[in-house]
Amino acid sequence: MAGAVAARAGDEMSGPALLIAGLAVTGSPLVASWLLAGLTVSAAAGGPLLGVLLDRARRPGRLLAWCLSGYAAGLLLVLYGLGWAPDAALVAMAMATGLLGPALTGGWTAQLPLVAGPERLGRANALDSMSYNVAGLAGPAVVGVVVAAAGDGGAAVLVSAGLLIAALPIAWALPSRSRPAAPVGAVWGELVAGFAVIVRNVALRRATAGSMISCAGLAVLVVSAPVLGARLTGESAYGALLLAVTAACGLAANAVIAARGRVRRWDAVLVWGTAVLGAGMALAAVAGSFWVAVVAAAVAGAGEGPQLTALFSVRHREAPARLRAQVFTTGASLKITSFALGSALAGPLAAYSPTASLLAGAALQAVAVATLALRRSVGSPTPMR
Repeated sequence: MAGAVAARAGDEMSGPALLIAGLAVTGSPLVASWLLAGLTVSAAAGGPLLGVLLDRARRPGRLLAWCLSGYAAGLLLVLYGLGWAPDAALVAMAMATGLLGPALTGGWTAQLPLVAGPERLGRANALDSMSYNVAGLAGPAVVGVVVAAAGDGGAAVLVSAGLLIAALPIAWALPSRSRPAAPVGAVWGELVAGFAVIVRNVALRRATAGSMISCAGLAVLVVSAPVLGARLTGESAYGALLLAVTAACGLAANAVIAARGRVRRWDAVLVWGTAVLGAGMALAAVAGSFWVAVVAAAVAGAGEGPQLTALFSVRHREAPARLRAQVFTTGASLKITSFALGSALAGPLAAYSPTASLLAGAALQAVAVATLALRRSVGSPTPMR
């Protein structure tokens, strides 16, 4: 878990740090936003291919280590080029770096069965989900502290790269397989097989579609929180506190799940977690005071934490062993892309009205709940194993 926390905290720091560094050096919000967009949007292309390579590798941890190295190197190259390299070249480098992003999320999670046996997988999965909460809580906070101390985002980019490098030895030491999970064949065929299992397996298809819609709604919360904080208190910094409350409550909820141990109905947890997340966003939309917004943020976190654990549990349960990494990295890619699209849509809406933006986010969670709660139709294909 220490390696996952370090890698994911570095990942969570990378976007905001690169955004601030780009703005400080170039003075252009447009260039800074392009760097952030480039770092996130390319994940959709990188995830499936990374999944194929991880499924084929006898030592997937070593491939993860190389991905960590590449991501850190890419961040440092972009930082080095700021101020003198062409903007287009910097954005291209950010996009190339972002291709490796899914390895820091789904690629790491896919290796849990190698570390924890079937009897411990449930608890390990909850702890792994907690690492996302810790990273989501610590990453932006560390960026804020480093930027305040150093005066620009360059130092924060260096710290982000340092955390990624710190996770290298742990990734390198992950257990090996007795044989590759996936047979060596045409890469295109393996890519098709990975997408096919998500589409044909009813539980995976539902979980993937629902999580994508929910993630777009979660992006609305992230974008709207600073605007809501400014409206209620006069200071946008209080919006960051709301997001910290959400992450902390998600962490606490997952800690309870980890302590309880075995959960039988992860599909139901996924539905109810999404519903609670939506309820928190709806409450935030009508909050008339900052403390009501804090309660709303806490409710949202209480749903978002178990939702993520349930999503991972469904993937572990349904994904064939030979395609597990593909399922996780492809799922991570789709969620990252959904988050980017949700952020792009939420910006203008939040600027117009944070209430309208948050209600739209809550509506997306309602659509996600409806998607996740769809009953299995007669004649649906049986899960692939």
